[in-house]
Amino acid sequence: MAGGDTPWQVVESSEVSIDPPPDRRDEYLDVFGNRIVQFGVHHLHDHVVIDAESVVRLLERPDAVDGTPWEDVAASVRVVSGADALEIGPFVGASNLVDPAADAAALGELVTPSFPPGRGVVDGARALCSAIFEEFAYDPTFTETTTPLTEVLSARRGVCQDFAHLAIACLRLLGLPARYVSGYLETEPPPGQPRLVGADASHAWCAVWTPLAGWVDFDPTNGHLPVSRHVTVAWGRDYADVAPVRGVVIGPTAEQELDVSVDVAPL
Repeated sequence: MAGGDTPWQVVESSEVSIDPPPDRRDEYLDVFGNRIVQFGVHHLHDHVVIDAESVVRLLERPDAVDGTPWEDVAASVRVVSGADALEIGPFVGASNLVDPAADAAALGELVTPSFPPGRGVVDGARALCSAIFEEFAYDPTFTETTTPLTEVLSARRGVCQDFAHLAIACLRLLGLPARYVSGYLETEPPPGQPRLVGADASHAWCAVWTPLAGWVDFDPTNGHLPVSRHVTVAWGRDYADVAPVRGVVIGPTAEQELDVSVDVAPL
């Protein structure tokens, strides 16, 4: 389902249905402001189907403008306080899946050309977005959700989750706040091919914080800044904060299968 309203999207409706009907269901906002649906099925069942459907109005995102030198942004972040500290503080240091210090040398080689001394923070982010897009190959067979960045950097390949984590690690290495964004991207079929319902997939990109433009989203998988046709669902420090579904099964041992279908279509 789509997340809440943002400056670039309006959620007209958002519904989550569960089959079989759960014995308990709760909803709340997590620490980042994401809507969480929590439920429990405590009776005998042989399947669980979660169907999330949203209608979202996307607004055009203009080019972000903030020429503040990136060094000045990093310096201001180190002494930030009050409400700003609560908003950007969690996105500066290491997180579960992104530890800039673990790959500092390789990350430094990647990010340094994009952020020479005095370059504006948005221009630096745009250059980093292009560098990852041009230097890394999209390969859905190479990584899993737990593949470390060390392997992505070495092989120069991965998927959208890896490239988002990579960009975040680069930005945090410089002391810039960066967050992971999870959502959907409207895709188009090849010329002459029919559009297949359910053939889309979840997507991931990232955002860097700037003092004048706020959070600026960019998509290193597709080389986009600003992003377009992107539906935001949630954001966090990395993928571990925004996994679409997580849970536990308690009961006798049984075979399990997972089937996921995503469909994004204009209305």
